[in-house]
Amino acid sequence: MRVLTTGGAGYIGSHTVLALIEAGHEPVIFDNFDNSSPEAVRRVAELAGRDIELIEGDLLDADAVDRVLSVGNFDAVIHFAGLKAVGESTAQPLRYYRTNVVGTLNLLDAMQANGVCQLVFSSSATVYGTSGASRCAEDLPLGTTNPYGTTKLQIEQILDDLAASDPSWHVAKLRYFNPVGAHASGRIGEDPRDIPNNLMPYVSQVAVGRRDHLSVYGGDYPTPDGTGVRDFIHVVDLAAGHVAALEALPEFPGARAWNLGTGEGNSVLEVVRAFERASGKSIPFEIVDRRPGDVAELVADPSRARVELHWKAERGLEDVARDSWNWQRNNPFGYENSDGDADA
Repeated sequence: MRVLTTGGAGYIGSHTVLALIEAGHEPVIFDNFDNSSPEAVRRVAELAGRDIELIEGDLLDADAVDRVLSVGNFDAVIHFAGLKAVGESTAQPLRYYRTNVVGTLNLLDAMQANGVCQLVFSSSATVYGTSGASRCAEDLPLGTTNPYGTTKLQIEQILDDLAASDPSWHVAKLRYFNPVGAHASGRIGEDPRDIPNNLMPYVSQVAVGRRDHLSVYGGDYPTPDGTGVRDFIHVVDLAAGHVAALEALPEFPGARAWNLGTGEGNSVLEVVRAFERASGKSIPFEIVDRRPGDVAELVADPSRARVELHWKAERGLEDVARDSWNWQRNNPFGYENSDGDADA
């Protein structure tokens, strides 16, 4: 399949582009590099052993999006592009609604106008934000606690309505839990700009000396060690989930949601200890106050994806820690100035 991949230069997008090529598909990347690097595309091409078609553009430019869809001869779209920081969304809600929701509307308009009606959408477990459940299945009541999550939920609702209006649409809504890790080669991985919003890149940056310690939000949860428990899924497994969803789309008319997670929970301190074992480094941390809205435990029920997509996560926490450290030590400053090794 020839697949337009919006945001394909980003963390999850770049790993998925490589997985698509390895599965025999032809991805085309559409990215504005707002939170990604052209170097990631170069490295994916290096790993794949072939050139990758890249179109630099922005989903907020409706005419540009339509031009791409009108001449690309695409079979499907995988839609990653969007802003994704919870805290930033609270401070800049209009930017998030404009980028995520309006950008998606422009994409859907162009897809519909050009007869491309197969879509894999990058959603999020944040849509379960008000369910109160510690283990999340796709049929839980949905609700959100921040603007970022609300944009994902609004897009899911738009996709439901669109698919209900026209039987030619086949839409996969993939709800991620906590993507972590990196490609085993150490050539592509997570490269957040500014202060990381997620646990693993923060831990990694402490290990290479870019941060002096980790702040652990809450040490008094009703969990075995008092820290929050989450479902951490290796990004390579997550990429495989996108390929599985893409290949299953013809079997599922309409819009359908699938959780992509391991079904197992690990605490913040378990992640820290695993990273210490993988890196041989001590990770200083400080227990600080809980963050508003955080819950003690949030884990996926991925059984629907196992049965319907024939997909399951294969990698565990030790794999995550090993591959995260391999990426970080070989790229201590991400894709920029990344020729050195932090151990040297």
